[in-house]
This record gives sequence, structure tokens and C-alpha cells, in this order.
Amino acid sequence: MIGIRPPLGARTRAASACASALVCAVALLVALPFGGVAQQMRSPPIEIIQLIRQVRADSVEVGVYYRSSDGRDSVLVAPDLRMHAASTMKVPVMLQLFLDQEAGRLELDAAIPVTTEFRSILDGSTYRLDSSSDSEQDLYGRVGESVSRRDLIERMITRSSNLATNLLIADADAERVTVTLRRLGADSIEVLRGVEDIPAFEAGLSNTTTARDMGVVMRALMEGDVASPASREEMLGILERQQFREKIPAGVPEGVRVANKTGGITGIHHDAAVVFPDDDVPYVLVVLIRGYPGDDQRANALAAAISDAVWRLHRDGRE
Repeated sequence: MIGIRPPLGARTRAASACASALVCAVALLVALPFGGVAQQMRSPPIEIIQLIRQVRADSVEVGVYYRSSDGRDSVLVAPDLRMHAASTMKVPVMLQLFLDQEAGRLELDAAIPVTTEFRSILDGSTYRLDSSSDSEQDLYGRVGESVSRRDLIERMITRSSNLATNLLIADADAERVTVTLRRLGADSIEVLRGVEDIPAFEAGLSNTTTARDMGVVMRALMEGDVASPASREEMLGILERQQFREKIPAGVPEGVRVANKTGGITGIHHDAAVVFPDDDVPYVLVVLIRGYPGDDQRANALAAAISDAVWRLHRDGRE
């Protein structure tokens, strides 16, 4: 067992785990908050260093991004390690749709038809989504009907619906999503396509991200001016209704407000969150994990343990 106390929320302990030598190299790079004022860099807590070192044997790789909203603290561990984005890419899609509504390009309350048939970005060939490989099945019973974009966004984020994602990404337009991300300062994240596009996947065309870039996206929801305060608060509310709470939310005390989005495929276990302590400033935490194929429990425990360590760092810095 890993030699740190269990996460406060879940009271679980991360099992012995592993990471590559690359991840064990800690990148202490100064990032600039949106206001342009340099923040204070902290050495990663010894617990995080130990967690990552102890998972080396299984070739698990970890990227961590933590930033306090007051700009005083920041911790980066392998922040530019690129991984498959999995369902974390759904957050930029949501952001783009809210921006499009603000610009008058579309209405979130307008309904669009539900279909399970889509075209590959590689060659235009047709592929279909199947409910058996989706975390949300209810929407498949509404094929042929029309459902509002707002409803689809809720399903895409809170239940990680792949079908809702593919219906929405055509409106969001991956190229425009990329332009928005670059404007935010997320300079390497790639949102190329919807999910289950096997021809594109086999050709190496996948959505990818880094802990740093996903952190930039979450910061934009927490404190940026890319969207109106009302839109940002609504998006955070949707993320707060997230049904998958085994990672970052499990590492903070019960009842603390956490707006998060997980992402997972075989060997990928991610979580990106804004955490709102009741009596302190909020912070962004992103934990990307590559490894543990077929072992969600160990990956969840590792993410929760890192979240616990960051929670205590954030709190200790205010005492």
C-alpha cells in the first residue's frame, strides 16, 4: 500500500502503483494566469512525488496541473505529457456551444434530430454508435426524435454520453473549437472528432490533451472572461452534476463543491476539476493517468490520493 493517509472524501488508499521515469521528472514551469501576473511555484508535495515514483514498475504515466484562483500557488508535474483526451474533450465542446449561443450562432434550447449514424473524419465513411459501448443508454431510445442541445450537453457532461457528444460536435465544429482553445492559451490540445470513429482512430487521428492545456480550459470556466459570467456559472453547474465522482471529488472532504469531468478508455483514467472550498478560494486540478488497463479501481485510488495531497497543500498554504 502507498504510504500516505487515505483521501478525505473516499477514505480510500491508493494501491501500489507505477509511472515511467519521464513522469517522475517534475516540471516546475512558471505559467501566467489570465491577468498576466506571475504566480508562485511550489515544489510538488512529497506525497505526490512518492505516489508517482511508486507506480513506476507498471509503466503508469501521470500528469498533474494545480492552480489556485488567487494566483499565489501552482504545481505542475509532467504538465506537457500528451495523452488521449478521452471524454475530457467534451468540456471544450460544451464551452464552444455556449460561446456560439452568446454570439447568436445557435440556440441551446433548440432541438436537433437524434441519429446514431455519423461520418468518419478520415474518409467520410459511415459508422454507427451502439448503446453497449456508451455510458448513457437512454438517448438511444429517442432515435428519430429531436432533443434540445441543452439536454444533450447535460447528458454529454454529467453522464458522458458519447451519442450526445457526436450529435453536438457537428454544431461546435472541431476547427472552431481549436481556434477557441488557442485563444485561451491551450496551444497543443487537439479536438479533432467525435467518439468511436474507428477509421480515424486507426489512422492515428485522435483527440489528445495535456494536463496543462486541460487546466487552461478549466481555468477559463473558473476565472476567465472568454464567456459571460452567467454562461460560466451554468457550465460549472453542469460539471457539478457529474455522476462520476471516484477520482478528484473522492480526495476532498464530503460536501465540498466540485465541478469535474472525467475521461476514460482502455488504459486512460483522467479527471479535470474546479474545486470550491467553503471558506477558501477555488482551485483547478487536473490529473491525467495513462496505464492500469482493466484496473479502474487502482487508477481511481491514485487520482483520489493525488487530489487529497493537493487539497491539503491548498489548505496548508492558507493557514
